[in-house]
Amino acid sequence: MVNVALNRVTATKGRTSPGTGSGSLQCLSAGTEPLTRDGGSRESAAAHLIHAPAVCSSPLLPVNMSVSGMKKQLHKASQLLNERLMGAEGTKMDEDFVKMEKSVAAIQSLLLELLSKSTQLLQPNPAYRAKLSMLNTVSRIRGQGKPQTGYPQTEAMLGECMLHYGQELGAASEFGGALGDVGEALLQVSQARDALDVNTKRIFIDPLQDLCNTELKDIRYQLKKVSGRRLDFDYKRRRRGKIPVEEVKQAWDKFTLSRELAERSMFVLLQNDVDQLSHLSALVTALLAFHRNAHRILLGLHCNLQARRGVTSVTIQTWQPRLLLQQQAGPGSALLQSGVLLPPKPRG
Repeated sequence: MVNVALNRVTATKGRTSPGTGSGSLQCLSAGTEPLTRDGGSRESAAAHLIHAPAVCSSPLLPVNMSVSGMKKQLHKASQLLNERLMGAEGTKMDEDFVKMEKSVAAIQSLLLELLSKSTQLLQPNPAYRAKLSMLNTVSRIRGQGKPQTGYPQTEAMLGECMLHYGQELGAASEFGGALGDVGEALLQVSQARDALDVNTKRIFIDPLQDLCNTELKDIRYQLKKVSGRRLDFDYKRRRRGKIPVEEVKQAWDKFTLSRELAERSMFVLLQNDVDQLSHLSALVTALLAFHRNAHRILLGLHCNLQARRGVTSVTIQTWQPRLLLQQQAGPGSALLQSGVLLPPKPRG
């Protein structure tokens, strides 16, 4: 029986070396899922848990856990095995709690993907994003603050290219001057995009990241505690004849307290939709300000280019071919007199 095997584990804890005992207990979570898929018996499940290998990648129990804490974890594992293998029913949560739990899970998935997509909107190139992340990590480790280099905007790269070749063509070239105007305008657009990047991170990304790191993290911890205390209560309720009534009542009180705390935290999170709405409105305001600035800059550039085209069409020059020898030899030179170089015939 599972209970006999669990008692054997508890009784032999003092005779087990620290490495072996902790290893067999640490593989508790690793052995639960394969047993569920294979559909083995309770005796084979207990034997697998007792004789589990000493090396485990995801420890469930800390090495320095007390005997009472170890027994409680074993009780939870026993109840979990009964529910998964034998189809035992545990304590059901009420419908409102389940709905709030699903809503919180949806909000968590939403925020994780929303933060990722927002960063991709501001910084589309993944290679540059990885480089900036590495620079930020190195600077934080060295205590140097934020690095001076920012994300290279595409408008800035195109504008610098146009400015460079506009200077090479010179001021005498109309195309070179136009390249300089467009390059300067694109640099201004890139500065507006940098401002959008900073504002969006401050008013949208950072508040949502703080929400994930504070409220949602606490709710996940509380839900995990509710699940563990529910397993402990169901195990003691199932063995009510062998466990004192006071322990069963104490387990029930702990379970209800954890459930109330988790339910209250989820209720507060779901009621604060106005805060998330304000963050979303701030994002739209920042995007609108960027596009207005870009529209103003590009509209002024368009007017300048139209004026430049009008001046160029008025002052256009016609090309007249001239022979090199005719330029070197004057009208009374010996080449013209000897007939080697004849003067051009008039047209018409």
